[in-house]
Amino acid sequence: MAISEELLTLLIETGFLIVAVGLIRAIISRFIKKRVQSKELQRRWLVQTRNAFILLLILGLIFIWGEALRTFALSIVAIAVAFVVATKELILCITGSILKTGAGSFNIGDRIQVKDFRGDVIDQNILATTILEVGPGKLTHQRTGRMTVIPNALFVSEPVINESYTHDYVLHVFTVPFKREENWRAAQKEFLKAANKFCKPYLNEARSHMEQLSKEKGLDVPTTDPRVSIQVPAAGEIHLIVRVPVKSTQRSYIEQSILAEVFSNSDFVMKKEEPK
Repeated sequence: MAISEELLTLLIETGFLIVAVGLIRAIISRFIKKRVQSKELQRRWLVQTRNAFILLLILGLIFIWGEALRTFALSIVAIAVAFVVATKELILCITGSILKTGAGSFNIGDRIQVKDFRGDVIDQNILATTILEVGPGKLTHQRTGRMTVIPNALFVSEPVINESYTHDYVLHVFTVPFKREENWRAAQKEFLKAANKFCKPYLNEARSHMEQLSKEKGLDVPTTDPRVSIQVPAAGEIHLIVRVPVKSTQRSYIEQSILAEVFSNSDFVMKKEEPK
């Protein structure tokens, strides 16, 4: 096996250093043993000289091998950097998996939204999370039939919205827009009436669930009674914000039932008075 000239030079210099340090130490130790009569003082000097020569040997080796060690260290760093760059996405995926697991962001069956992806979680592993897409858009609650595989790296940089945080029952909100001149006051009453009608069979159960969840999480008990509030997003517009407690699997059904119930009786258009 051939040895490079540079390596051979380093080995020769190292050998000379070891021999020189060894000879000098032997001479000084012999001198101390002959000249110093006190055994305690003799032992002290021998220990101190031994430690001094060990330090001298280490410094000499660093001086001889310093450049080679620096080159080797730079090579190791370059390899490590190249490895990190090449596996950056995998490292981020593993980090995202640890983050979402440690934070308890969601579980199998929860409906989540991260960036533009929204759906029900059906599988998760160390690299990716699989959801059944719900949409289209952020306000619809019907499955589209498409499956989305989300890399866990996304959970490192993007916030996660868990729409199923309250598990069995959730507070579902949907918006119904009206024009200012339409009979939105009557619509508000009808929406509240319909919401109470469809929520009545399970309202007490939903209230008990929310109270239990509030005790477990240390949160204020949310009001579970159906509400219809008003929002004015722009001049000439009135939005009715309908909030109802629903079973987590019946959001779309209850919303569509309320809308059908209300709009089957009236379109809430104000009739113009005929001129006399």
